[in-house]
Amino acid sequence: MSRTDPPDFGVLLNLAFAAFKDALDADLAAAGFDDIGTSFGYVFRLLAPGPCNLSELASQLGMSAPGALKVVDDMVAKGYVVRSADAQDRRVKRLQLTGRGHAALERARQFHRAYEQALAQRLGAAPVAATRTVLEAMTAALAERGGRMPRPT
Repeated sequence: MSRTDPPDFGVLLNLAFAAFKDALDADLAAAGFDDIGTSFGYVFRLLAPGPCNLSELASQLGMSAPGALKVVDDMVAKGYVVRSADAQDRRVKRLQLTGRGHAALERARQFHRAYEQALAQRLGAAPVAATRTVLEAMTAALAERGGRMPRPT
């Protein structure tokens, strides 16, 4: 590949995600959420509808229970998640977002909307809508193949 060749599509996707993630992390840090780990976003979204136990969470994340436990322990220590006893089985711990967890998720969602709106203002609504269509088609293809959410690292 010469220096004038455009980057491969996958490389471009990766670089675009890195730019987005850097801007998101900076925005969250400015709002007081400067301690969010790389896997927290997945957990925030999975716990937002309501509590679940560690086994359910690990399954939805596509990772082992010990791996999910490590993420959850970090989130509990930082005040984003709380554990409570299950009403039917006291041995089972339910995981749920704290007020801080909900606030961080809402801030991230606001950032996502604002980022997309800023791109639309800069580039036009049509190219941004077309990009969203391409990304949705790519993720739908993954789901059709039985894929799941990427395993957080």
